[in-house]
Amino acid sequence: MVDVSTSIDLSGIRAAHSRIRPYIHRTPVLTSARLNEASGGSLFFKCENFQKIGAFKARGATNAVLVLDDATAQRGVATHSSGNHGAAVARAAKLRGIPAHIVMPSNSAKVKVRSVESYGADIAFCEPTEQAREDKCAEVIKKTGATLIHSFENEHVIAGQGTAAMELVEDIPHLDVIMCPVGGGGLLSGTAIAAKSMRRSIKVIAVEPANADDAAESFRAGRRIVTEKKFTIADGLRTNIGEPNFAIVQRFVDDIVTVSEEAIVASMRTIWETMKIVIEPSAAVPYAAIIEKKVALDGKRVGIILTGGNVDLDALPWSYSPDR
Repeated sequence: MVDVSTSIDLSGIRAAHSRIRPYIHRTPVLTSARLNEASGGSLFFKCENFQKIGAFKARGATNAVLVLDDATAQRGVATHSSGNHGAAVARAAKLRGIPAHIVMPSNSAKVKVRSVESYGADIAFCEPTEQAREDKCAEVIKKTGATLIHSFENEHVIAGQGTAAMELVEDIPHLDVIMCPVGGGGLLSGTAIAAKSMRRSIKVIAVEPANADDAAESFRAGRRIVTEKKFTIADGLRTNIGEPNFAIVQRFVDDIVTVSEEAIVASMRTIWETMKIVIEPSAAVPYAAIIEKKVALDGKRVGIILTGGNVDLDALPWSYSPDR
């Protein structure tokens, strides 16, 4: 595997942006006076919920599929995903006119399954464990000859994800802090490289559910720790952080904090009600850290990446109980 911790830099992120620009949105940055007052800082929300396929994942997947040479691309692409990355790979494959094979856990949100289906991908379902996903995807690749587009352990995916932070830093000068969620670490890796390369003094803070706190544990221990995940409503963050991604985190990330399930739901609802936009639970995780006062933001200019807006409207979490 390429050592992505040293092979990605700002020039690679800018090259990715040039490559994918015709196929993505430059998403808006929104603010809220009410949320600013509640936080004590100035918050700038990068709205990737308005991105193609409804999530930032369109950036990395599109970049990774577009860089494939023609002979490789014609054999198709494959990945395993709880939803957003799968939809992004399926869409990117459709843009190139090549097959896409997506392995999805059996408990994936229906809205995300429908999204993958809408781009014409072949879906194979598996048990909702990381090992089952990896095994099924390996089986599909062996059968089809498709190329794996991993959702975070891929330098082109990471470079593509970094374009969101690049746009945010370009659009909002003098940010003091940039916050994003962390699961496998693709977005966090790209965000940290872009932000620190463009503004050395910026603090990069990642947030994850306390029920899926492997990245925070790893960060504190100074070594990658793999944990058994408990249930978290933030379905996009149930993956352990990748090994190459953790190496990037160690170099560029200032802190990783965790939040409760109750705070995630409260954050999601607050943003829906206050900003009048739809975000999914994973996207609500950074603001949950503000609700729980896990970060000190008084007087700070803070960029927050709202990662996606793909929500099953038949299963909204307002009555969610963490004891289920």
